Amino acid sequence: MQVVVCPGVHEPHLTECFIQGLASVTAINRFSWLVFPTDRYPAYSALDILHWMHQQLNQTGLQTPIAIIAFSAGVVGAIAAAQGWQAIGGTIQVFIALDGWGVPLWGDFPIHRLSHDHFTHWSSALLGAGESSFYADPAVEHLELWRSPHLVQGWQGAANAQPTRAIAASFIVTLLHRYNLESDS
Repeated sequence: MQVVVCPGVHEPHLTECFIQGLASVTAINRFSWLVFPTDRYPAYSALDILHWMHQQLNQTGLQTPIAIIAFSAGVVGAIAAAQGWQAIGGTIQVFIALDGWGVPLWGDFPIHRLSHDHFTHWSSALLGAGESSFYADPAVEHLELWRSPHLVQGWQGAANAQPTRAIAASFIVTLLHRYNLESDS
């Protein structure tokens, strides 16, 4: 499965830290990683993300199942790009939004939310809670969720289920592995 990472508006080094944080909880080398270059394009531009995905995936094309992980302003562009990718025949295996506060999340694919605090979690759910979610508790700074997901503790759960304690990176990696297995079947 191809993992497309759509960062927000921040230093590129933080995205490297994010991927390293995921790798610190379990092996993620079975995935192929592509990071949208927000130093060249606006993080919130769906057309730029979609065009870039098309360029990057030209050899495997629309046949490759894609997981999208987006953060902050990147969620704005990535959700529309995901819908566009599916509209042209591609497969979005899973969409994972980190701190996409105020962004309506909808699509014909599984969606999961992570938030840096309970208020963001609660208020974002009004615009689409997703199939399951995670929020930091104790709350952390917005960029901390992206920079150090392996250190962020909180609560995970589906909308109507009792939440359980988790670490943000473990929540994300578990989703990637689950949907990768589904794409192999």
